[in-house]
Amino acid sequence: MMRNLKGWAALALSAAMVVSMGACGTSDKTDSQASVDSNSSSTTGYDVSGVKKDEKIAKMLPSSVTKDGKLTVGMDTSYAPAEFLAADGKTPVGFDVDIVKALAKTFGLEADPQTSNFDSIIPSIGSKYDIGVSSFTITPERMKAVDFVSMFKAGSTWVVKKGNPGKIDTSDLCGLKIAVQTGTTQEEEVNKGAEQCKADNKLDIQILSNKLQTDVTTNVVTGKADVFYADSPVAGYAISQTDDQLEALGEDVGVTKEAVAIKKGDSDTAKAVQAAMQKLMDDGTYMKILKHWGVESGAVDKAEINPTDLG
Repeated sequence: MMRNLKGWAALALSAAMVVSMGACGTSDKTDSQASVDSNSSSTTGYDVSGVKKDEKIAKMLPSSVTKDGKLTVGMDTSYAPAEFLAADGKTPVGFDVDIVKALAKTFGLEADPQTSNFDSIIPSIGSKYDIGVSSFTITPERMKAVDFVSMFKAGSTWVVKKGNPGKIDTSDLCGLKIAVQTGTTQEEEVNKGAEQCKADNKLDIQILSNKLQTDVTTNVVTGKADVFYADSPVAGYAISQTDDQLEALGEDVGVTKEAVAIKKGDSDTAKAVQAAMQKLMDDGTYMKILKHWGVESGAVDKAEINPTDLG
């Protein structure tokens, strides 16, 4: 949508935080979406109609992908501005969605982004979905289950109420209520932080884990949580959608690569996605999409299969 957490260094957690960068929760709807409208934005996507089919790259895809004429993509559409639902509550939009549409056009296929629970996407790639694009951070653990093609980079951001009325200090988060999205590596980091607080005989961290980022944001807006922790583009978008009620706390930390997820061992699809992604990077389409959504700071210039350098 990521990082080693600078604020936890004082709690001696740096060695424990082996999973960097998180992404996405689930697609279930809740009433809190009326309070925080990150998922009801009327923002329209970038027009990719000018992207043409590349015959050479299209031929690289196996028939298992091309036979139905669609590029079926699993994504958790609760993660604005990467992937979320438009005002109609049905249409996926976001910079990941636009990249998927551009990839599909490069292959000469119709993009078919499908809303899914985050945790179910990776296990369903190669069966239900051709690929997964849902702000997936590349981690060694995830690479055991799928192959990746890098496409973006992001860090993590702490977010508090405007003016930081609770005087939150990320150097000591013990005793606080921290909101995170379920299934993200931010949640994993905060859980490890909570364990360290207990080991140090400090006040417990109360973790509010929600399936939707909208709920995570609402928890801080309404005062149910002191702070939330999320991918930097997601945090920035949430701040912009809450009428100046929130602000980022400190700088982004732990910038790490995000990627397209592909069935483990499906080298043909991986190579085709890599070639298509690199073409979009080289011809400028990729950067135009990111600029359209204001997230060009996360651009990468090379699409790599299972990169070893994740920073």
